[in-house]
Amino acid sequence: MAVVYATLIVKGKKTLNQVPAMLRDQVKEILADLEVPVEA
Repeated sequence: MAVVYATLIVKGKKTLNQVPAMLRDQVKEILADLEVPVEA
């Protein structure tokens, strides 16, 4: 599920604040691996 949220963030459909708290760290790691800048 974290990959789905990361994809939605990359596409501009969601923000990190919209990701459920329990998945947020995983999504941050995925985005960092993809070198996507994230506004915390």
